[in-house]
Amino acid sequence: MARTPAEIKKSPKSESNHRKLSILIDINRAVSRTIELQQSLKASLQILHKSYKIKSGAVFLTNDEENILEMAATIGYRTELAKTKYRMGEGLTGRIAETGKPIIVPQVSKEPLFLNRMSSWDPARDREQSYLGVPIELDYKTLGVLIVNLPYNAKRDYDDSIKFLILVASALVQPIRLKKIIEQERQRLIDENVMLKHKLQEEYSFHNIIGTSHEMRDVYEKVAQVARANTTVLIRGESGTGKELIAQAIHYNSYRSENPFIRVNCAAIPENLIESEFFGYEKGAFTGAIARKKGRFELADGGTIFLDEIGDLSQMTQVKILRVLQEQEFERVGGTETIKVDVRVIAATNADLEKLMTNGKFRDDLYYRLNVFSIFLSPLRERQEDILLLADHFMLKYGRQQGKSIKRISTPAIDMLLRYHWPGNVRELENCIERAVLLCDDQVIHSYHLPPTLQTAEASDTVTRLSLDESVAAYEKELIQDALKSTRGNRAKAARLLNTTERIIGYKVNLYEIDVKRFKK
Repeated sequence: MARTPAEIKKSPKSESNHRKLSILIDINRAVSRTIELQQSLKASLQILHKSYKIKSGAVFLTNDEENILEMAATIGYRTELAKTKYRMGEGLTGRIAETGKPIIVPQVSKEPLFLNRMSSWDPARDREQSYLGVPIELDYKTLGVLIVNLPYNAKRDYDDSIKFLILVASALVQPIRLKKIIEQERQRLIDENVMLKHKLQEEYSFHNIIGTSHEMRDVYEKVAQVARANTTVLIRGESGTGKELIAQAIHYNSYRSENPFIRVNCAAIPENLIESEFFGYEKGAFTGAIARKKGRFELADGGTIFLDEIGDLSQMTQVKILRVLQEQEFERVGGTETIKVDVRVIAATNADLEKLMTNGKFRDDLYYRLNVFSIFLSPLRERQEDILLLADHFMLKYGRQQGKSIKRISTPAIDMLLRYHWPGNVRELENCIERAVLLCDDQVIHSYHLPPTLQTAEASDTVTRLSLDESVAAYEKELIQDALKSTRGNRAKAARLLNTTERIIGYKVNLYEIDVKRFKK
């Protein structure tokens, strides 16, 4: 006849095993309920205190950097001793961690290694107690130590008790392991973040901006002056002159460098979306607004917002931008809460703002609010001495990217770069050199590697229409100039490079009126 579990008469031994099994189930539930390690350990000790009748208990975790044991959770002690630590091998707890073996002390009064550092036992008023400690191990590595203090009982089966505590310790492995994984990942992300910030600061240091012309030295001086201040900056210059690079240099050399740098291209945002992009919106503000969204100004809080093409803003948006600049506050679209921010504004434009003001397309008050500190970037055609520096920089940059060992740019190619008027400024020069590196199949960039815009009379006025004989002569002249440059004007060496005689080289030099002295510098 079948009987229910309640009807079965249990032996004392089976009742004890059943109780221990219930405790282990409760502990497993407790540690799986939360990812907070301290809560998991505290809950486990509370279960042992309530169901296993421990007098007190604690969990220590290893600190691998300092090679010590640190308190993680306690129960039953007269005071919370959060700073209690043990060196490896110190006392009973330290010895468990060092050896990786459990320790049983039936009577603590007879054990000299029982340090009683946590005041769990007062010999003057407390009855005798027992100390049991087990290592918390994973893959033969000690993660921590679980210790409990029990009232002394001469009839207690201490071997059975230590086996039970080993099972409890194994249940604590998973949350401890998870905590260590989370800490390692968090530290990795912190280190990566610090490394990236340092890299950005180095990359956008104004010392790394290319250019030695008088105009660029003036820009460097202004960047150095304004970087450490919170002043609003207006950067002006033609398209492609590097306005965003200067804005980044200002931000990453300022006290705000640890905070966000938010870029906004005012010309690229549709008129009906520009307000929500700048200031964000509340849930339900309009169709499709299913959740609250932060705007660019709110995202830039504590850092810098870069407003590129500021001259393309509508009159209505200009009014709202003016309020943020003056009051450092705004409301999200569909919201009533006023949001205060601490944002530095750097604006840039290639437009003639004064002309726009005259035509009524740009507000005077916004202009005067933006034009606190102005930086003007000259077009590339007005700073010829920077062209070769920039060309060499881009040659090395794209050579590395494309795995090519390009050493230099030929003299005719240099002449072509210097004669061109560069309507697209630095951006056009960069694209030009990138293309040349892609086409180059040796260690020198030649004139025929440059784009057609630099080679046609219609586009650049740099090359006249030539006959076949004239074209051959121009190519021959380029080869001779290149060889003379490689040999620093030595005609004999140049002849050997071109597999010809020094007499022929001399004849061609005179024929093409090549100035050999320029190559001897």
